[in-house]
Amino acid sequence: MGCTAQDVIAALRAGAAVVAEHRDELIQLDRAIGDADHGENMDRGFRAVVSKVDTAAPETPGAALKLTATVLISTVGGASGPLYGTAFLRAAAAVGDAEELDGAAVAKALQAGMEGVIGRGRAAVGDKTMVDALSPAVEAAKTAAESGEAAAAVLAAAADAAHQGAQATEPLVARKGRASYLGERSAGHIDPGARSTALLLSAFAEATRSRS
Repeated sequence: MGCTAQDVIAALRAGAAVVAEHRDELIQLDRAIGDADHGENMDRGFRAVVSKVDTAAPETPGAALKLTATVLISTVGGASGPLYGTAFLRAAAAVGDAEELDGAAVAKALQAGMEGVIGRGRAAVGDKTMVDALSPAVEAAKTAAESGEAAAAVLAAAADAAHQGAQATEPLVARKGRASYLGERSAGHIDPGARSTALLLSAFAEATRSRS
């Protein structure tokens, strides 16, 4: 069974809920190596996303993803708004006007989203950014999709890999963003963007699984 617009909207609601639940955690992670605003910004952004999709009622997955991008870019401060917004915008372009997304389409959307983040932030694996969660997530999604898995299983594989990637940022020295100003002192902390990426993918996977 593929992901419809309603499935994507349900996933976005789940994403907003998990961000709200982990808001304080994300603030604390960002306080250690950033501006301490990641949790607040992400919570505000995804609350706005839910409000907007309720009003606009997008009719395709791509339309829901594009609307999410627009809202995040306009409401999320710092680097996260442009980065997450670009990810969702590229994902929307990748899926086009399809009425439903199968596992392969989900993997393609994740790939496009990551490429957007890399292009916007000029970050690579090992720089201690959300790319460290996205890159293994994309690889796991591709593998699952190539094995013929449905959308929910592809997202679950991506989420598991993203959590491992986020955890692996803890010993890294940041080479991008505000955290890079700390040099060696940035080691010993999980990157907040990688953590929020993993949390969102888990929420998306669980919401999709429960509806399949």
